[in-house]
Amino acid sequence: MTLVDLMEHFDTDERCRELLVRLRWPNGVECPRCKMPAVELATAKQLFYCKGCDYQFTVTSGTVFNDSHLALQKWFLATLLLCEAKKGMSAHQLKRTIWGKNKGSYKTAWYLCHRIRYAMTEVRKMLDGTIEIDETHIGGKRRGMAGGAAKKEKEVVIGIVQRGGDLKFVHVKDATAKSIREVMSEHVSEDVDVIVTDESILYASGLPKTQVSKRKAVNHSADEYVRYEDGFCVTTNTIESAFSLFKRGIVGSWHRVSPKHLASYLNEMTFRFNRRESHTLFLDTLRHMVTAPVLTFERLTA
Repeated sequence: MTLVDLMEHFDTDERCRELLVRLRWPNGVECPRCKMPAVELATAKQLFYCKGCDYQFTVTSGTVFNDSHLALQKWFLATLLLCEAKKGMSAHQLKRTIWGKNKGSYKTAWYLCHRIRYAMTEVRKMLDGTIEIDETHIGGKRRGMAGGAAKKEKEVVIGIVQRGGDLKFVHVKDATAKSIREVMSEHVSEDVDVIVTDESILYASGLPKTQVSKRKAVNHSADEYVRYEDGFCVTTNTIESAFSLFKRGIVGSWHRVSPKHLASYLNEMTFRFNRRESHTLFLDTLRHMVTAPVLTFERLTA
């Protein structure tokens, strides 16, 4: 899907709604309350009616589109821009692209971006096979602080990637063996084949007992980044590349990410990364948007 395709195929609100209906109810329209079949009313706003619970609704009811006064064409445009921005797109840039330099409001663009990111939250999936795990610290430079003191002031993100599979970023309170153990038990299958880490003692003491024997470590302190054992590549380059991509997004696009909303930006990056070879990224995102629950501005800023 390109911008030209988008403007050609979804140039009206009706066409946008038709696509959302097919994505939300592939087997026919059903009531979001009682899940019974519903019928379309003869109205200009494409209302649906459920006789079972006497409820009228639209395709955007109870979704991230809920109560939005923004035209669906602009929703679609914003979604495509976020999907195609490999390093992310800031709310300021989105505002300039859609509304122009002196029109629209930053608040509207910011809320729009966060609702799309909210829909990109995926159902938890256990990773197996060969995985790489590493941790990084997110935060700007602190004057007069260096080394461990500077890291204590930053946010910790643990990254796990299955080779040939999905990526998962997890925002944790601190870089401790306990945090590693909790993340591993929640996101990595017990029958994982190989766990590749760096030489940090965090992984020597943090891995569950059933997984310690499956660990292979690369020694970065000795300038070792790739090692081959019987044809197996011991490296954490894949997860480090994912971290690098996310940090370039912060430096080049978002410029600043607050700890409160860090998980949302991580979700966006992993959602896009896990579908980097997909030709249906735009449609997958819209499908998540019409099935995700409502995100109110009050809840977002609470």
